[in-house]
Parts: sequence; structure tokens; C-alpha cells
Amino acid sequence: MTILEYRPPWRADYGPNWTRFPIARLRYTKTRRQWSLYWRDRNLRFHLYEPAPATSSVEDLLAEVDRDPTGIFWGSQPHHLCLAIYFCD
Repeated sequence: MTILEYRPPWRADYGPNWTRFPIARLRYTKTRRQWSLYWRDRNLRFHLYEPAPATSSVEDLLAEVDRDPTGIFWGSQPHHLCLAIYFCD
């Protein structure tokens, strides 16, 4: 499952399209029945987010992304101004 950030057009010369950008990814391991959280680097590669251990609760990991105590998902910008969408890969 990939979490995308959607933002409205911010400059008229860029057109009317919203931008979307992957923020995080959740992966399920069937043999362990656990979800793991991954963060995206500037090269669009995903890496295990070690502060949050694998868990059977996807809600715990979504809450961690929302809290973002390290600033790795949303940075210093307030993310309440954007729309996050969850897509299954």
C-alpha cells in the first residue's frame, strides 16, 4: 500500500493539475502476518522505517505516518493542507 500526497496547483503557469508524490509505503508479510512501514528517499526508493517496528495493526503505522516524529514523511510543512490517499500496489 502506497501513501500519496496530493496538492492543488500552486502556480498558474504549471496548469490546473494536482501534483501527487509518494510519501510512504506499507508492506504486508503474509508468513508473519505483520505490516512494515517504509519511507521514501529523494531518489524515490523506499527504505524500512526503523523507529516503528513491524506490527499486525496497520492503524498503528498509519498513525506513525500522521504523527511523523522524525519529519521524514511530511517534513516541516503542515500536512493538513494536503490530501493523503492510500493505494494498494
